[in-house]
Amino acid sequence: MSAPKKTFALFGHPVGHSLSPAIHRAAYDELGLRDHEYVALDCPDEASVRARFESLRRGDIAGANVTVPWKLLALALADERDPSARDTGAANVLVREPAGGRIIAHNTDVPALADELSRGVAHPRRALVVGNGGAALAAVAACRSLGAERVAVVARRFRGTDEEAWERADEFRNLGAVALGWPEDASRREALAREASALDLVVQSTSDGMRGASDGTSVRDAIPWALLPKSVFVYDVVYNPRVTPFVVAARGHGLAAESGLGMLVLQAARAVELWLGERPPFLPLLRAAERALAEKFG
Repeated sequence: MSAPKKTFALFGHPVGHSLSPAIHRAAYDELGLRDHEYVALDCPDEASVRARFESLRRGDIAGANVTVPWKLLALALADERDPSARDTGAANVLVREPAGGRIIAHNTDVPALADELSRGVAHPRRALVVGNGGAALAAVAACRSLGAERVAVVARRFRGTDEEAWERADEFRNLGAVALGWPEDASRREALAREASALDLVVQSTSDGMRGASDGTSVRDAIPWALLPKSVFVYDVVYNPRVTPFVVAARGHGLAAESGLGMLVLQAARAVELWLGERPPFLPLLRAAERALAEKFG
């Protein structure tokens, strides 16, 4: 007997560009659950997110992913917060309890990114994270989970002489990270240069360089590439384009570098495991993501 049909969903805005439907379609096929479906639901405002939550509670939706800009709201609206979401302050997976419809918030971005980073360097000691959003918080947590003793964070929002006014800097300090000022003057360039010379990991966690967002030069040009050790591993969470300006710069300096498509696939596979109790294989999902990316954007 085949399993009853279930509908899973993505909450976000916008969602038309998302590769998640293709990834999840491949996941259900691999698990022999071809009747299951996955839909991308555009949620342009908070009211629409709340309405989708009620659909999830009723069971019209069996489980959901959450993407920008609603990961913080999803955490707040959930009935329970798994430590993975609570500790990073954001939720990207919502699990519905069959009895009662309670919603539990999870974060699969952190273990997915940790898996990706460990392919480049298994035991990092020092890492640099670029950005100050939810992806940057996940990156700090991922680096910590791999044993990094020092994680520095540099962000365009970390400007001015009053460090207490740097947006969200305290959240990073609470995770044990060190906040560095954006390298817009000589002293801060020197501070970043000192940090760069002893790094094992660099994680770019902003939208800089994403297709349709920016040309990628702002963050790329802030990195003192020539000072990075040749053993450093560089990771860009952006996956569209497949090879980002940040990755191009890193490889141009002889460094190992990857973009974020693998992380996207791994977090989706972990979401499926939370919903259905079984994790689909990685490679078929990665191939589906690559095909969808090529079809959508060439």
